[in-house]
Amino acid sequence: MRFDANLSILFPDLPLLARPAAAAELGFDAVELWWPFEKDVPAASEVDHLVEAIESAGQELVAMNLTSGSGSSGEHGLLALPDQRARFQDNLGAAIELCRRTGCRALNALYGNLPNDVPAARLDETAIENLAYAAQAARAHGVIVVIEALNRMDFPSYGLHRIEDAVRLSDRVRAETGQDVRLLFDLYHVQRAEGDLIRRMETLWGRFGHVQIADVPGRQHPGTGEIAWERVLPALGAFGYDGFIGLEYRPSANVDETFGWLPPERRRCRDVDPGQGGQPTPEVLSHPPS
Repeated sequence: MRFDANLSILFPDLPLLARPAAAAELGFDAVELWWPFEKDVPAASEVDHLVEAIESAGQELVAMNLTSGSGSSGEHGLLALPDQRARFQDNLGAAIELCRRTGCRALNALYGNLPNDVPAARLDETAIENLAYAAQAARAHGVIVVIEALNRMDFPSYGLHRIEDAVRLSDRVRAETGQDVRLLFDLYHVQRAEGDLIRRMETLWGRFGHVQIADVPGRQHPGTGEIAWERVLPALGAFGYDGFIGLEYRPSANVDETFGWLPPERRRCRDVDPGQGGQPTPEVLSHPPS
């Protein structure tokens, strides 16, 4: 299996531009990001500095979120907001350019929080139109677009709470526009929202564009909560998923605790052959920390 470090949630004590090197020191050669800039369309110098930090650390950027918008305005993504289509497209253009420069292959389009004054049908229509536009534009650069569900307990106003909601939206995009939008399967959110991880992975793994992990309920590293990682991760590999798995969890105060569940030799991706089925070796999670 190929694991990558999420630089937006891990290493919180370091400035963002120092985090690729920190991940490299721990043996990771692949990373992912939430939208890493304050603005939807960053200044060219900001992009240059980020690309330089990733390249100089020998990292590969494998996945990134599109902008979540303005938290102070109650946004958590622009995908479904009818009055923000121009912003969504501008941000998409900036994100694709960053993908072009870094080789990033997956963009996560956040549905957004539900405004009180817009009918649900209109929100879905806008999301479908934006997803079709994004999928076509991204595909021209070898990039896929993914969508994810965020659980209701952590994100009560978000528009997609269950993985079935994301599946339904993806199905409509394909049926109505012919474009392919994949799933970001976040085990933390799926477990909190509905559970039954192995059955859902078995049913849906062929539609995954990216996977992220964190334990439940504390959203920390595997072994700190209720998920049976010693069964879940081998099952994911056995079903056939061979893509990246992002470590999107809150770090512990101790670095060894944060990453100790994953042996150093399993943190590198470039020595892993994705054609071998992606099943982890037995030492992964054989003795997760308590």
